[in-house]
Amino acid sequence: MGAHEVVIAALTVFIGAYLLTGNRRRVICALYKTLPRDVLGVYRFIRVNMVLWWWESRGWTVSKVFTNIATSHPDKIAFIFEDKEWTFRDMEEYSNRVGRYFRTKSLSRGDSVALIMDSCPEYVGIWLGLSKVGFVGALINTNLRQDVLVHSLKAANCKAVIFGSEYKNVIGDIREKISDLPLYQWSDLSETQRLERATDLNTEIRSIDPTPLVDDLALGPRDKLIYIYTSGTTGVPKAAVITNLRFMLMSCGVYSMLNVRPTDRIYDSLPLYHSAGGVLGVGQALLNGATVVLRKRFSASKFWPDCVHYECTIAQYIGELCRYLLAVPPGPCDTKHKVRLMYGNGLRPNIWKKFVDRFGVPQIGEFYGATEGNSNLVNIDNTIGAVGFVPLYAGSFYPVGLLKVDEETGEPVRGPDGLCVRCKPGEPGVFVGKINSKKVVNDFIGYVDSKASEQKILRNVFKKGDRVFNSGDILVMDELGYFYFRDRTGDTFRWRGENVATCEVEAVISNAIGLKDAAVYGVEIPKVEGKAGMVAIYDPNNTLNIDEMAEAVKKLLPSYARPLFVRVVSELPITGTFKLKKRNLQQEGYNIKTITDPVYFLEKSGVYVRLTEQLYNDIIEGKVPL
Repeated sequence: MGAHEVVIAALTVFIGAYLLTGNRRRVICALYKTLPRDVLGVYRFIRVNMVLWWWESRGWTVSKVFTNIATSHPDKIAFIFEDKEWTFRDMEEYSNRVGRYFRTKSLSRGDSVALIMDSCPEYVGIWLGLSKVGFVGALINTNLRQDVLVHSLKAANCKAVIFGSEYKNVIGDIREKISDLPLYQWSDLSETQRLERATDLNTEIRSIDPTPLVDDLALGPRDKLIYIYTSGTTGVPKAAVITNLRFMLMSCGVYSMLNVRPTDRIYDSLPLYHSAGGVLGVGQALLNGATVVLRKRFSASKFWPDCVHYECTIAQYIGELCRYLLAVPPGPCDTKHKVRLMYGNGLRPNIWKKFVDRFGVPQIGEFYGATEGNSNLVNIDNTIGAVGFVPLYAGSFYPVGLLKVDEETGEPVRGPDGLCVRCKPGEPGVFVGKINSKKVVNDFIGYVDSKASEQKILRNVFKKGDRVFNSGDILVMDELGYFYFRDRTGDTFRWRGENVATCEVEAVISNAIGLKDAAVYGVEIPKVEGKAGMVAIYDPNNTLNIDEMAEAVKKLLPSYARPLFVRVVSELPITGTFKLKKRNLQQEGYNIKTITDPVYFLEKSGVYVRLTEQLYNDIIEGKVPL
């Protein structure tokens, strides 16, 4: 960006602020503080939009962009996994084999194929290859089991399942419930055991022609690319639709806004079925030519040694990950690394400075955004605690905002004119983004389930006839336009980097304990990110077998969804429409000093033990492993 361009951008920002804002003296003061941030942010934002416009105008898809990079730089390293290097040519040829193989199967354009595997380069190559021939990879959360897993397969109308050998027993447990779906087992060459009725995918594709596929499907940038599952604010997992253009926006947004470079090496230890690892991480290789280092599972003790070993310059995180890293005893790799940027979401303000000081990371790129949403933010200037910013006068070209909500119902407050009430600086509210299908940055594609998509849309918000995406998250904005995350509305809470839908957990627990009423909610634990699960069980006759419940919870729920606390109550408060009232239960939490009901705590061993005053104090003081 040349000097004259900086001046023009600065003048544009200044004039816009001056003309569009009433209190001009206040504007000048705010502008003095935020002008460098705003000019840089506007420039990078325009750059993102120009790249997206260029690709869309030429009808490019993710696979087309990747093929172009692979053709230009075939020998450059695209992925590194367990010391094995994959060049762009390797990934291009592997994905071509996958695409050519599945094109011969009884699948139609737009059909979805479930993918259940641990992180590895082949994971990327499989869904990329499927996309080349018009199929949609449904990236299944590998923690899901039994009926919830079956539901996820059906929610995306999957026509086949590809699974890693490590999930052979998981698929075996539901095999009879998905008997109509072809099964393909991926394994490394040392694996000999195969699930009955499953095709050995490695053997099948080994001899397939790796040359470029002939594009006879006329796939476009707005066609579906993958499905990523999210709990959202209602019900069981939903399949969020990620089009090629959406994938491009998410990946290039991080690339441009945080100044990622093609020469960077990015450490990605996050699961690839999530948008953080599978889009914002992997996308830097697929679309921008960077090198991405993958790890099967996150390890706190190996994080910095890996960054040193692979000479990484960027690393990804989620909030809990940062806390785990701080819990590891100091070591020589803490500052020996070359990491200049860490980007992710959920780094708590109270450990932010401590994290940066200990590990010497020059820049933190905290961002905010739902996988399926159209309202995204990013912190580009290291402001502690902020998830991003929007210039106060920039609402016309990036229409997002905060709406006042009723604390009891979580519903937006509306004024006498029927429109929603905007929050003032310092007032918490639900974060929304105006929907405009003509602009990729403002579009909302939603879920495979159209009814679920409709539930995320608010109408007549800023003016009659408009529509906005309701994030379901409570944020607060300061007078300089910085946003800070506060909480989540509805019946969903976040724990261990995962969204937990309370109604899903309630259904599982109720079935496991003889259909007793169960109310699930999130509770805070001091100095711990997110909210831990707690369930209040209605058991007036004292018949609950807590040990049997523990076994059922362990078998039927992923680890992050298992309630950490159990409260046994003789009555549950309900509304006139027979809905459980959780607010009081949530406020009372697990404080046995103020409640008389029996409360149990889930130990690391998977056993619920009676919560004593001593154990309660140890939890509060952070002495108990969670």
